[in-house]
Amino acid sequence: MALHKGSEKHEERLMSVNPFFGEANPVGGMTEAPPTHRLPDTPLPPSTAYQLVHDELMLDGNSRLNLATFVTTWMEPQAGVLMGECRDKNMIDKDEYPRTAELERRCVAMLADLWNAPDPSAAVGCSTTGSSEACMLAGMALKRRWAQRNTDRYPGARPNLVMGVNVQVCWEKFCNFWEVEARLVPMEGDRFHLDPQAAAELCDENTIGVVGILGSTFDGSYEPIAELCAALDALKERTGLDVPVHVDGASGAMIAPFLDEDLVWDFRLPRVASINTSGHKYGLVYPGVGWALWRDKEALPEELVFRVNYLGGDMPTFALNFSRPGAQVVAQYYSFLRLGRDGYRAVQQTTRDVARALAGKIEALGDFRLLTRGDELPVFAFTTQAGLPYDVFDVSRRMREHGWLLPAYTFPPDREDLAVLRVVCRNGFSHDLADLFVDDLARLLPELRRQPHPLTKDREAATSFHH
Repeated sequence: MALHKGSEKHEERLMSVNPFFGEANPVGGMTEAPPTHRLPDTPLPPSTAYQLVHDELMLDGNSRLNLATFVTTWMEPQAGVLMGECRDKNMIDKDEYPRTAELERRCVAMLADLWNAPDPSAAVGCSTTGSSEACMLAGMALKRRWAQRNTDRYPGARPNLVMGVNVQVCWEKFCNFWEVEARLVPMEGDRFHLDPQAAAELCDENTIGVVGILGSTFDGSYEPIAELCAALDALKERTGLDVPVHVDGASGAMIAPFLDEDLVWDFRLPRVASINTSGHKYGLVYPGVGWALWRDKEALPEELVFRVNYLGGDMPTFALNFSRPGAQVVAQYYSFLRLGRDGYRAVQQTTRDVARALAGKIEALGDFRLLTRGDELPVFAFTTQAGLPYDVFDVSRRMREHGWLLPAYTFPPDREDLAVLRVVCRNGFSHDLADLFVDDLARLLPELRRQPHPLTKDREAATSFHH
């Protein structure tokens, strides 16, 4: 029997039931076809709604077999659990979620140390939704610093930004959105990225900075950041122009510190004012998280920074986006904590080993010529040998039949004549998967060789990949 009595007026008390607690109209869920481009009139049972969405998503490509993307497609289950626990936290609310804010601060400190900031405690930085936002923020800082130095000439003078034609499309967007002239160093011959001397020659008193890419998306090669800085040092000696460098290390900034420790590209170079990276690429975190760091407070104009107090402390914020979940930042901290330097070195070395081995096996097939070999970024590009009756677009289309998403694309000016295939090796793309890839490619070659001619008429329509 009950040990206590409830209210005697039972009819006056009603329970509050969340509409999501029960299945609404379960019979209707078996018979009604919901519209696809307007809201349904009535709810569906959760199991029905799930199955409809799940079944449609089965037609997506398999992300683990996507050799086009740099984005992380595998993490440990524990990381997934942590992300699930934090997906409801809006990380911009730093006073409500102070520990998430603290983990972001620790990640910035770790990256400042990893990238050899002169004083890691003085470096400033922030998380972003990805490298694109990080690049936008870095570009804004470069433009504002230039404007401060040229108050007598701006806004009459038009600022410009110098970079290689191989930059990721986000830099073109920055120049468009923030009204900056893009000065592009074209490709030439077998040079597929920026030439330091050519970049320096494009600079003038309106140049806000030069962008160097630590790992071109087109072929996986590092741009010569140290040589670029040296060319700009010489420019300053000749002309007095003092042009800062931003390093777009979307991928390479999480590769070079572990595998190429003798390569000088980071804050060890005094001319490097800022660096960005994608945590969701070789930072080994699911999308989307990026990081932007500045050498010191002087490199990031104070008026661009908003400040939020939390737990009696001061938390600077610099972002284009406002509300976003804290899950990715927490996952980045988990990865840093979980792997450490030795763990990252082991993971990145494995991906490079896979890339180099796979490149060698593709070259051994005889039908292809390698442009790069995966010995910088774990990425390589290759094209078909001259005289074959098929091209890279035929290969890409046929490999998709086996589930492989292999991008084919033409290079930018002045090498539009060159069309290539590119393979991105990521954590989770093992030697075994690489062998399966080569097996499928080898099986296709006899059929491709029997073609009368390349079958792709519209190269632009052949692939949606451009960067």
